[in-house]
Amino acid sequence: MLISPEQFIGFLSAALLITISPGPDNLMVLSVGVSRGRRQGMVFGIGCALGCLSHTVLAALGVSALIAASPTAFAALKIIGGAYLVWLGIGALRSRGGARVAQAGLPDQSLGRLFAKGLFANAINPKVVLFFLSFLPQFVVADRGDASWQTAQLGLLFTAQAVVLFSLLGYFSGAVGAWINRHPGAGMWMDRVAGAVFVGLGLKLIISR
Repeated sequence: MLISPEQFIGFLSAALLITISPGPDNLMVLSVGVSRGRRQGMVFGIGCALGCLSHTVLAALGVSALIAASPTAFAALKIIGGAYLVWLGIGALRSRGGARVAQAGLPDQSLGRLFAKGLFANAINPKVVLFFLSFLPQFVVADRGDASWQTAQLGLLFTAQAVVLFSLLGYFSGAVGAWINRHPGAGMWMDRVAGAVFVGLGLKLIISR
C-alpha cells in the first residue's frame, strides 16, 4: 500500500524546508561546486543524497522491529522522536545565522571519488541516523499497516527530493554561494523556518499523545 496523499504532501513539504535550510551537507555541496565546478558539485551532492538510503533501511527495520515487539514501544519512539525534533527546532530558532560558503581551492579529485566522498560522509554520520529514526516515524500511520513499508517510502521520497535539490545546488553553486555570502543573515531566517517545522511536528505528536 502506498502512503496517502496527505502523508505525501505533509512529509514532502517538511523535507523540502529541512533540506534547503543551511546545514553541513548543502553547504559542502555549495563549497565543492564553487571550488571545483558545477559538475563536481552536482556529483558530490547526489552522493550525499543517496547516502540517505542507508538510513532509510535502518529506520524501516527499526520501526518494523519495534511494532513487532510492542506497539507501546513504537509509540514511545514517536514521543521520544518528537521531543528530539523539538530540541532540534529550538536550536534552529536560536541560531544567529552567519552561514558562509567556503571558496578555497580543493585538491583535484575524480568524479567517482567525489561521489563516494559525499555518499559515505552522509551514510556514516550518526547524527543523520538519529534524525531519520526521529523524523520518518512521525509520518507513519500505524493504522494503515505495514509501517516498515511506509517508512521505506518516506525515506525514498526524502532521498529523491534531496537528489533534486542537491543537484540544483551543485549546478547553481556559483550564484547561490555568492548570494549566501553576500546575505549571511538569510541563513538565520531559513533556520527559523526549519526550526518552526521541527517544533511544530514534535509538539503535535507529543500533545496528540
